[in-house]
Amino acid sequence: NHAGSLSLQEILVNFIAAIAVGGVIFLSYRFSHSGALYSGKFNVSLWMLTLVTTLVMCVIGNNIALSLGMVGALSIVRFRTAIKDARDTAYIFWAVAAGICCGISDFMIAVLGSVVIFLLMLVLGNIQGNNRYLLIVRGGAAAGEKIEQAVQEVYGGKARLCVKNSARESVEYIYELSQKLLQRTENVDISER
Repeated sequence: NHAGSLSLQEILVNFIAAIAVGGVIFLSYRFSHSGALYSGKFNVSLWMLTLVTTLVMCVIGNNIALSLGMVGALSIVRFRTAIKDARDTAYIFWAVAAGICCGISDFMIAVLGSVVIFLLMLVLGNIQGNNRYLLIVRGGAAAGEKIEQAVQEVYGGKARLCVKNSARESVEYIYELSQKLLQRTENVDISER
């Protein structure tokens, strides 16, 4: 296909396929993310990304000059949104790849690839990361050494010191704790030490 040579029917079929595949991506993201990790706006943007990529591919077709111009134009875009979950990157690439497939009318790859990825994301999407928690301890400047000893004693030397802020009259420690370590010591009050 050359740019502008697609018929209205072909364009509509491409977009209907993109809407269907985007819906699969939408459902997969919804099922594999829960609680605070789920972002409805990000999920909708994944669906839109599939459609936008399809639009771009319909315009480009096999025109190399147009595709180079489009790459140049899109290269100035900077994304500053922080990714909350590493899986979100995989979803972005999935949406772009699905949009490319739909834009060039390669529906078999779009559907087969999306079914395989959908099933994998459902199975692997519920795997939890190694959750980390922060313990923040504040005290007078003279109590700094006592705080360090108490934390090491309570957590068996497994609390990792991330930050130590010292001022003239106060001190603040920020430790990183694993979920297992926190569960083992949940009934211990560090302020009593």
